[in-house]
Amino acid sequence: MDISEVKDRDPDLVDALVAVWESSVRDTHLFLSEPEILDIRGYVPEAVSLVEHLIVAVDDEGSPVAFMGVQDGSIEMLFIKPQERGKGLGRRLVEKGIGEYSVNRLAVNEQNPQAMGFYEHMGFCAYRRTELDEQGNPYPLVYMRLPDCRSHS
Repeated sequence: MDISEVKDRDPDLVDALVAVWESSVRDTHLFLSEPEILDIRGYVPEAVSLVEHLIVAVDDEGSPVAFMGVQDGSIEMLFIKPQERGKGLGRRLVEKGIGEYSVNRLAVNEQNPQAMGFYEHMGFCAYRRTELDEQGNPYPLVYMRLPDCRSHS
């Protein structure tokens, strides 16, 4: 499994990453309705194209199976194909983010407890919660950071 930053975000790659996003969201974001998934899907190509650092994991055939977007030290997106979950890929992506891109914070949907547990396992802790997501929808977000948020306000 190769993991590297991608600078050239050609349309084929963006399409492949949207497919990774969609399969991951359908597997983990059970609180979203079908129309909401389709609506959000429309924003994914732009998000993938504009994020400062795009780190992509590809399988032995060169097909993307996971990706992470990092902006200003924050994980903005991390999605893994369902069949690749539980194999250490998320850990490898987050460790790369911390080590190479100074990642120290993120926001996660509270209604995605597997993701929250994963980030806690990776050393992040919650320091703030909102009732609405960044688009104003009723999906609470939990903001997490490294290393120890108990010492921060």
